[in-house]
Amino acid sequence: MTETRWLSGREQRMWRAYNDMCRYLVQALDRQFAAAGLSSADYELLVPLSEAPEQCLRARDLGRMVHWDRSRLSHQLRRMEQRGLLKREGCSDDARGVTVSLTPEGRKAIEVAAPGHVETVRRLFVDELTPEEVDMLTAISYRVLSRTAEESLGPGKSIYVATIDPEA
Repeated sequence: MTETRWLSGREQRMWRAYNDMCRYLVQALDRQFAAAGLSSADYELLVPLSEAPEQCLRARDLGRMVHWDRSRLSHQLRRMEQRGLLKREGCSDDARGVTVSLTPEGRKAIEVAAPGHVETVRRLFVDELTPEEVDMLTAISYRVLSRTAEESLGPGKSIYVATIDPEA
């Protein structure tokens, strides 16, 4: 059995500060989404739909884009469809598939929420970093994401594949 590699005081401060930062940023974004009448899950699905050609995607592709399992995606899509933000229809070229389309109400919802979202991200995060820190944080994030993609997470191995385009 190998000995536990405990975090040093410096590493522990970094890890706790990082966790607190993520938690507080998520809470601030959740409040901003709620003010716009959305949840963070709503927004997470509305973004790729709003950016897709004809604002329509296959459900499986949408799930892959947001890294959600089928069950979570299905439940969230059902809730959003009940609220008129999107519609689901059988896929014309595959009887087993489902297409998800943004409705005019969904389009309006993201158009209302997006300016506040980007302002919150900019005010609380981006504006606090120098251009060099932005590049450094981007590089660190890609490296950590690549490493986590290599790890086996059991039967549901991570669907996040390190195919990150650094230029995107």
